Amino acid sequence: METTDKDKFIGLEADNVLIDTHSHIYGEEFDADREEVVRRAREAGVGQMLLPAIDSETHERLFDLSRRHAECCTPMMGLHPTSVNDNPQWRDELACVERWLANPPEGVRFCAVGEIGLDLYWSAEFRREQIEAFRRQIELALQYGLPIAVHTRNAWPETVELLRTFAGRGLRGVMHAFTDTVETYRTIRELGDFVFGIGGVVTFRRSPLAEVVREMELDDLVLETDAPYLTPVPHRGTRNESAYVSHVCAKVAEIKGLDPAEVAARTSAAARRIFGLPAPQPPAAAGTERAR
Repeated sequence: METTDKDKFIGLEADNVLIDTHSHIYGEEFDADREEVVRRAREAGVGQMLLPAIDSETHERLFDLSRRHAECCTPMMGLHPTSVNDNPQWRDELACVERWLANPPEGVRFCAVGEIGLDLYWSAEFRREQIEAFRRQIELALQYGLPIAVHTRNAWPETVELLRTFAGRGLRGVMHAFTDTVETYRTIRELGDFVFGIGGVVTFRRSPLAEVVREMELDDLVLETDAPYLTPVPHRGTRNESAYVSHVCAKVAEIKGLDPAEVAARTSAAARRIFGLPAPQPPAAAGTERAR
């Protein structure tokens, strides 16, 4: 699949380079064409892709991609809440996260503790265990001076309550795949230095998220795909990939009545600030990017 002109509308100027703040392109869904996925993202103006961890089953894939494309792929380290569910070894998984944060593998630099959080969609049976894992990983983030990437599903009240216990301690991070209310957005802003990840859901027809985004400050937003999930229009129904963050940018620009280049610049600036990322370099022109 080739990148279309619609996927490349942002341009390649350094100030307008997009950042996909949440992508799982190290997953097995991309085994057949991972290098092409990276190339398409770069050609579409995506200068950096941040890769959240899930659990130890995929760590080596995560590290491998981060080493091979250190110029544009930066990993996180954390234990996903659903990997706690029905897992007698979840504390061993949490200990693994602690070891990697204390001693990152050679050639790897973690930009955040993530993705972590609470997910009560599939089951509320493991609420206590998820809260324990979430709390411990927030403590690790504070210990190592890292932001957090927070996954929340069917658990916004619990998430807000837990974050409230850390208010005033310098906590920062991103609320991944934010889809809750303006009131929740305003509450979380008061609890730490948080930005809010906006992805493909904002492009869905009749999505209430569009009206929420209209009320949010642009400088509080970062863009993401959550590839291979939550594919934006016009590719909805297919596998998501980082190149498609350009469509999220375009939709946010439409909602805000702004030029997409301004949305790209300001959301990327917010991402660089929260994650401590270096200033971007323009992606290579189409056809010149060489796989490593």
